[in-house]
Amino acid sequence: MVIRDAQPTDASGIARVHVESWRSTYAGILPSGYLVDMSVRVHTARWCMVLPDHAPGRGTLVAVEEAGGVLGFVSFGQERRALNGAFEGEVYALYLLDEAKGQGLGRLMMAACAGRMMEGGLRSAMVWCLSANPTRWFYEHLGGVRIADRPGRFAGRDIVEVAYGWRDLTPLVRLSDVGGDYGG
Repeated sequence: MVIRDAQPTDASGIARVHVESWRSTYAGILPSGYLVDMSVRVHTARWCMVLPDHAPGRGTLVAVEEAGGVLGFVSFGQERRALNGAFEGEVYALYLLDEAKGQGLGRLMMAACAGRMMEGGLRSAMVWCLSANPTRWFYEHLGGVRIADRPGRFAGRDIVEVAYGWRDLTPLVRLSDVGGDYGG
């Protein structure tokens, strides 16, 4: 397995992970009709528009198996939803296929993502996730501190988002034995 910068040719693999992980993670949390209507084809087109995006401190990394299949992805960049300027970077999305979970891959991807953000001058970061997401504790396990909650509405349902933050990304980078060489 290798973690590397996503390329346009990874768009369909990223889309598949995106759709499959939403369907498994958010079943019973988001409306089933919304999840069923998610389309790999539509998400592939969206990812084709943003890949590659390798500006300093932002981009998308993929974890691929030896055969080349995408097992997971993480996208990141400058903070989009300002919390009084408290954080420079944001993890926009981190998704893994169910069969790739529980093997340390998410930790490695977060470490690689943090390394890329730091290379681009971003020293702190945060991530938003649904409070009902059963895997949100992953961020606490990686040292993220709960910093904010906010109510919202998504797909016709009331939701609450939770933000986790790292004021210093250095410890997050150290969670990986790949250090700065993440295969990108």
